[in-house]
Amino acid sequence: MKQLIHFLIYFCLLSTVLPTHAETSKANYPGSTAEIYKHASGDDLYLYIFNPKDHDPAKDQRAAIVFFFGGGWNGGSTSQFQQHTAYLASRGMIAVLADYRVASRQKTTPMECVADGKSAVRWLRKNASRLGIDPNRIAAGGGSAGGHVAATTGIISGLDDPADDKNISSKANALVLYNPVYDNSSEGYGYSRVKDYWKEISPLQNIDQHSPPTIVFLGTKDKLIPVATAKKFDAKLKAAGIQSELHLYQDQPHGFFNEGKGGTKIFLDTLRKTDAFLTALGYLEGKPTEQQLAAASTRKKNKRD
Repeated sequence: MKQLIHFLIYFCLLSTVLPTHAETSKANYPGSTAEIYKHASGDDLYLYIFNPKDHDPAKDQRAAIVFFFGGGWNGGSTSQFQQHTAYLASRGMIAVLADYRVASRQKTTPMECVADGKSAVRWLRKNASRLGIDPNRIAAGGGSAGGHVAATTGIISGLDDPADDKNISSKANALVLYNPVYDNSSEGYGYSRVKDYWKEISPLQNIDQHSPPTIVFLGTKDKLIPVATAKKFDAKLKAAGIQSELHLYQDQPHGFFNEGKGGTKIFLDTLRKTDAFLTALGYLEGKPTEQQLAAASTRKKNKRD
């Protein structure tokens, strides 16, 4: 009840400043189909769905993953995880890029980011039969604040959009997190923006035995997410009996997992580990080929890191 009250208060406050016209536009990603999962703050919010080439929705029930972009809840682009979705689709998963509301475009708070993340997972589960998705194998992934949105779908109870159908679960079955914001306490990230409800929206403080299997990637020189926080998160998951993997990358900064920042070698290493994690869960089968991994890179073969 307390969570719902907080959400409704912020919803009412924002209603006087929300834009009256759309602030986002439909993107065009080769190999994907776009579907509107929600209309909010004057905008159509899209999911960009990448299907395996041999996918038959009438016959298949494939695992799926939805990615949320980073940007401090302020901005960002759905294109951030385009390489990941194309790669995982080539490996047999249904992979999805999710747009969600942010402060720079819709004048929203982190609360709405979380609500949209939950709406996206809920929409995929509601449409699982039509899309050929296994509703019990829907993972969420993301980087930085997008990692926070993903983590909340798997760990936080409540904070749903009041307009959503609560009879359909918004809980992700697995989490793939890249330097995620998952401690919103005064010692973590973003406390000043969520201080009135930080305990309710902070994944670290809400881990329990129902949290999903999780893999985390973090650079040891990340100035936003301390290694100590990552180790605490990993330890709390394991103490609750939850499968958890923490991969630390020496001397790497925030955002290192993006190929354009950390380079091709590190990008592909995180992709291989993501693949192995999802394979162990039964979301992927077999091992990736070198051709599939090479195709995930946007770099030319003769360009060195």
